[in-house]
Amino acid sequence: MSWLDFFQTTQTLKHAFGRGINASISKIEEELFIKSSEAFEKKDILNAYELFFKSLINFTDDKANNNITFTREDKELHFSIYQGCAKINGKITKENLYAEAIIIKKKNASVALKRYILERNYQLTYAYYFSNNENIMLKLYYDNITMSPQKIFFPLREIALNADYDKEHIKSEFTDTTLEDIEHLKPLDEKEAKIKYDYLHRWINEVEEKISILPSNDNASMQAFLYLNLLFKIDYLLVPKYKISQKLSKHILEYFSQENSNIEAKNEELYYFIKKLKKIDFEKFNHNFYNTNYTFNPIEKSSYEEIITFINESLSKIRWYKNNRYNQIIPTIYKYIAFYTLYNYGLNPVLRELFHLLVEIQNPDFFKELEYKSLYNTQNNTFKEKAIISRVDDTIVNYQGRFKALESFTSELNFSSLNDFSNSFYQQIQNLNFEEI
Repeated sequence: MSWLDFFQTTQTLKHAFGRGINASISKIEEELFIKSSEAFEKKDILNAYELFFKSLINFTDDKANNNITFTREDKELHFSIYQGCAKINGKITKENLYAEAIIIKKKNASVALKRYILERNYQLTYAYYFSNNENIMLKLYYDNITMSPQKIFFPLREIALNADYDKEHIKSEFTDTTLEDIEHLKPLDEKEAKIKYDYLHRWINEVEEKISILPSNDNASMQAFLYLNLLFKIDYLLVPKYKISQKLSKHILEYFSQENSNIEAKNEELYYFIKKLKKIDFEKFNHNFYNTNYTFNPIEKSSYEEIITFINESLSKIRWYKNNRYNQIIPTIYKYIAFYTLYNYGLNPVLRELFHLLVEIQNPDFFKELEYKSLYNTQNNTFKEKAIISRVDDTIVNYQGRFKALESFTSELNFSSLNDFSNSFYQQIQNLNFEEI
């Protein structure tokens, strides 16, 4: 696995999409990382950490996002790392590293919440919860004697991801509890929030309408595709936080993990959850959104073979529905493949950009509302072919320095219809060569 695969880069976007990092890492990330390793070997600890932190900074339009900030004193380095809800503050000396993330006020923690926090300690490898007279915090302490970038990356990633997750969980499940140290969170622009609210209802109404006209016999699997695609779409395009995100993830997890439950029963659970989403008023909806910075990806890298297997299995299902003349569900499955992949797999930067491009093409109205240039016209079934080809070619060219056998596939794309395009796109995704230099 390449070190770069722990980061997620994508083309410049004006909005956040999905649960990963919507930004680019430094163009000299690898160089900074190597220099950090060399400094650690020389026991030049503060310089080593400074170089390491610089390698973790991500950018939008070549401007640093301040997802990591640090100040250097004579014998100390003070830093802050931002990960969603969480802000991790720390101090480094030549001898050790100390980091902490404030979660809540100690006096505001109920017995149930304290029990939850104690149980979480058993699930952590590097960090652990503790409390002082004022706050409950997640804490990390490390000795710098044999430190290296690899050794400190995973502890810092653990404290950041878990502090973010637990604050989201607490906000969802312990609704009367006030989170601490969240001044860095920025509210969603009201116009954007209204667009997302309207599209939530539009998509739910579309699913309800499609289900109402499905064949009356043997339609459970088709209903499942419609419901699950909707949830994945909400997660990736709307990017909810707090309770909506927690409940959405819980329903998806339960759907795929309940092996003893039949598909009809699982569909019914999704149906009732979607009904609840539809009833949320705008004010409550808007409280489940914010903008912030991220430093670490929540999903480990998936193998390319695993992703290809999923695409193949999904395309075989499309062929089955086509052969049995259930054509009405086929467009949904083509969209489902992209959303499912972006939700479940840790993609390398090439695949991440390509799948996002496909999502833009498949959901043109939503992106147009967010003031992106439309790549597909749903009214007359036409594509902005030159723009699409340019986006694919740019993605390939940008990463040919890393993946020497990577080649563009735009000559193989079929622009006859959206279904034909999606099919040809997935076929070509399976032919990419990610051999690294």
